[in-house]
Amino acid sequence: MSADAGGGWVGRRFEVTVGPVAHGGHCVARHEGRVVFVRHTLPGERVVVEVTEDRQKGFCRADAVEVLEASPDRVERPCPYSGPGRCGGCDWQHVAHEGQLRLKAAVVREQLSRLAGIDLPVVVEALPGGPLRWRSRARFAVERTGEPGLRRHRSHDVVVLDDCPITVEPAARAVLGRRWLDSGAVDVAIDSAGVVTTTTLDRRGRPQETQVLRPGADVPEEPAGRAQRSAGGRDWEVEGTGFWQVHPAAADALVGAVTGFAAVQPGETVLDLYAGAGLFGGALAPGVGAAGRVVCVEYDEAACAAADANLAELPQAEVWQGEVDAAGLTDLLPDVGRPDVVVLDPPRAGAGREVSRVLAGSGARAVVYVACDPASLARDVAAFADAGWRLAQLRAFDCFPMTAHVECVALLVPA
Repeated sequence: MSADAGGGWVGRRFEVTVGPVAHGGHCVARHEGRVVFVRHTLPGERVVVEVTEDRQKGFCRADAVEVLEASPDRVERPCPYSGPGRCGGCDWQHVAHEGQLRLKAAVVREQLSRLAGIDLPVVVEALPGGPLRWRSRARFAVERTGEPGLRRHRSHDVVVLDDCPITVEPAARAVLGRRWLDSGAVDVAIDSAGVVTTTTLDRRGRPQETQVLRPGADVPEEPAGRAQRSAGGRDWEVEGTGFWQVHPAAADALVGAVTGFAAVQPGETVLDLYAGAGLFGGALAPGVGAAGRVVCVEYDEAACAAADANLAELPQAEVWQGEVDAAGLTDLLPDVGRPDVVVLDPPRAGAGREVSRVLAGSGARAVVYVACDPASLARDVAAFADAGWRLAQLRAFDCFPMTAHVECVALLVPA
């Protein structure tokens, strides 16, 4: 749709008083009867905005390019690449950390209220370590020149970086400031032993070459074995740049929340969906004891192999490879039997109404839902509510400082 389908406002500047925060790292303002989604601002500020995108009749997008009246939560950006028209990797570099926590709590509250009809007080818990140098896994885009960086907001343009202040320093140093010719992107991760793994991808996103750089070494080498991550008082094997919580303290925080909400008893059966490398299933297995059962379901073959290794010494734990969808669950549940507890950690889009409906009818006494998107969580909570369930408890964690993302753990029980 062309800009003319909206108001033709791209490039236009005007003054607004900023309203509430919205899901997605921006705030809501209004001008001449239209909604304006504004980045780089805060609720209550008076700013001059410049429209960056105008494709819809009812709203446009803009950046705050001049602050006339600042919020008390506004600070100087610690990252020199952040700001209007620059790197799109962070949303809240201009906000004090305590202010970021309040903004995220407001978003979670609003999504639950609007999409699930639930009014619930929300507190977002900070994780140890502060808001910088927490990202242990990242993907950097690569320019045609081979220079790495991150993309501008809602753009394919690459902002070339010398550093990324939210990325753990050895991981950032392994990618940035080098040339990656003939690559479209570079994935990088650092494990709990300090080993940095890089995987180049071609311009279609297909993996090319993987190398590891060990602490104290100057020359990368071919990978041997899986990376090690720590959580719940033990080590876990993960594919080098495969999925694991990005913040070094996040896995521990989420395991604590999940095990607390699940409150498993000896002899119970746990169904762990979207199980990844087996983190939650492995943490819950000791609680169900030798007479209990934990069934971990994961689609990705490499993650299943890692889960097999991680759970090898827990005879009550099983790893099943398969898609988590309504049809698959309908076939799987008779084989598992009635689960006492279901744990699920779906991708950003959420579990969806049909999967939620099947789980609500599974006979479980509790569902513990780990969500990285509050809108998806709220929609699925509404689906559970339609099936006679209620949201009993919620914890929220700042697993992604400086960004708009927030991780939630919800306890759902039959009403």
